Amino acid sequence: MPEFLVKRIYERPERGDGLRILVDRVWPRGMSKEKALIDSCLKDVAPSTELRKWFDHNPARWREFRRRYFEELRTSAGQAALEALFNLCKGRKVVTLLFGAKDLAHNQAVALREYLLK
Repeated sequence: MPEFLVKRIYERPERGDGLRILVDRVWPRGMSKEKALIDSCLKDVAPSTELRKWFDHNPARWREFRRRYFEELRTSAGQAALEALFNLCKGRKVVTLLFGAKDLAHNQAVALREYLLK
């Protein structure tokens, strides 16, 4: 299993990022594909649009957001998305999960990393 890092897509790419995967359903505002330097974009591993809108980056909803997101990841569609992620990660030492939200502590990449490490 690789080391999973979490990074805001607006931060400058670094050599130590390893494989850079955007795990967001929407493309981050103002970010060009050239500037992002991503290796892959896995929209299907991100929370559903309904869940993302419900959460609305509200820290008070963080605990419930994680519970609902983890539930989505346990569905057949979620398992297929995770399988795609693991296939990309094969043989990698470092994988950086990229996100666009301003909140560094309460976002889908942080929750996904937590799920992957369990």
